[in-house]
Amino acid sequence: MALFSKPIKTLDDLFVHTLQDIYYAENQITKALPKMIGKVTNTQLKLAFELHLQETKNQIARLEKVFQMHGQPVKGVTCAAMDGIISEANEVMGDSAEAEVLDAAALMAAQAVEHYEITRYGTLIAFAKQLGRNDCASVLQETLDEEKATDRKLTEIAESRVNKLAA
Repeated sequence: MALFSKPIKTLDDLFVHTLQDIYYAENQITKALPKMIGKVTNTQLKLAFELHLQETKNQIARLEKVFQMHGQPVKGVTCAAMDGIISEANEVMGDSAEAEVLDAAALMAAQAVEHYEITRYGTLIAFAKQLGRNDCASVLQETLDEEKATDRKLTEIAESRVNKLAA
């Protein structure tokens, strides 16, 4: 159990904890993306990151709505996984001397973020449905759909141009 964290005894407790985890993660992403936008050189990738930054801000608002719908205070709990993904991204991008390789590294890091988010939102939706909270599940589904679309777009950018230039 994390320090200062409420014990997780029920599926509802786990649902709320996971909401808090992804809320923290999304807020960390809004801090990391502007730095990545500033470092990448590929125009398509820069635009994709800019779009996703705006989507992430909307996703945070949706999470706040789910907290309210579920009668819980809006708060985050430290997400060591997201902190680790962002730390690794900064390290790999910092080690990339060539602009094209840096773009590939940033794209790799962004997809790691997307895959983490996809797992969390999928789990939250399943928990919400099990708890009889289809209203929360439908709000979370909007975000899951966006995360999957972003991942597909990043794959397209990687395969069509970025990876080829980095090679």
